Amino acid sequence: MSSLRVRIGVLGIVLLAGALAPTAAQATAAPSPTVEEQRLDQAVPQEILRRSGFDDVAPEFARALLGTHSYAQARRVVERQGSVLWRRAVDRAQGRGPAGGDLSRDDDRPLYWARLGMTRQVRTWEPGFGVSERQRAALLDALERTSRGQTDIRYPGKGVRRILVTGFDPFTLDRDIRISNPSGASALALDGTVIETDEGPARVETAVFPVRWDDFAAGTVERTLRPYLPKADLFATVSQGRVGRFDVERTNGAWRGGFPDNDNIGRTETVPVTDPASQPQWTTTTLPYAAITAADTGRFPVYDHTEVTEIPAGGTDPVVRADGPTAGSTARAGGGGNYLSNEIAYRATLLRDRLGLHDTLPGGHVHTPVLQFGAGNTTEVTDPEFVRNRVDIIDQVRAIVTVAADASFRR
Repeated sequence: MSSLRVRIGVLGIVLLAGALAPTAAQATAAPSPTVEEQRLDQAVPQEILRRSGFDDVAPEFARALLGTHSYAQARRVVERQGSVLWRRAVDRAQGRGPAGGDLSRDDDRPLYWARLGMTRQVRTWEPGFGVSERQRAALLDALERTSRGQTDIRYPGKGVRRILVTGFDPFTLDRDIRISNPSGASALALDGTVIETDEGPARVETAVFPVRWDDFAAGTVERTLRPYLPKADLFATVSQGRVGRFDVERTNGAWRGGFPDNDNIGRTETVPVTDPASQPQWTTTTLPYAAITAADTGRFPVYDHTEVTEIPAGGTDPVVRADGPTAGSTARAGGGGNYLSNEIAYRATLLRDRLGLHDTLPGGHVHTPVLQFGAGNTTEVTDPEFVRNRVDIIDQVRAIVTVAADASFRR
């Protein structure tokens, strides 16, 4: 009898503990939308979505999420619809299927704003079965990767060269929320295309990266590129740079300058990487910059950009060097500055070097011209000159990649 009482008492404790223990249904409340996601409510993003036909993406995704009954099911929905969004954006940019509206097909902004509509749905979603903070983070990560083409990189077998090109989201949106990023537009236009080089065909695969410091610190660049760099014959990270010119950045620096990202977060520090004890202050391009700058690739001039900012060995103050860093110096800005364009160049070329590919894999960073609206346009989301500028930049990125491939593959 006493043994029975003990068992009943233990059972009561277990049941009480079970009632008090956190369960999936008692997961923490959904977080608020990010600064980046909150911009969706403004008129310009809504107009861009409506005029591209991408205004149906977030509502359809929300309905699909509401129809799930488990985390595993939700994960499948997120991965499937993230991939569908990427393919839809690529198809639109390359002229397949309906345009969905009157915005030109080369526009990268529908993908950007539609993705934010999806991430906001995941971030604020509170399903009946509950999701933990870790599960929600995993869903967001899966959505980011699939909708950016990072999981969609596919290369053919023997006989076709392999080129990897990356772009970026729009940024500085608080300055002008209408902004487009020609590097992201180039990624959409080039993904899965084949270019003819002097040494035969080469297939281009692309991906797009966020303009957020913390994503880079979490290793998004390395995780995306590591499986493919050993298989690639050439790579180019691409971002928007200076007005009226392309730049092939000769040197990349291990320094973050603190300019706010798309979540209005700044980071001023050494670029955080794995194994910091072996981290160099500088990495260099292995793209054939002389051939690229000598070629006629389009209407914008292309420069071999060698300037950096360093703290010389034994010094304390930053110094601008026109011809690259000096021995033993500390980086304060690479050729591409000290924002995320410099950082993706640094991370990609450091990864190349750590994989032992410095002498065999041509790769580095290309800055496009700033994409400008037509004179006097301060309110409209598009205009003929804006479209012409973006198309010309995309065409010139394609030409630069072709020249780089020709020069590299002939070696």
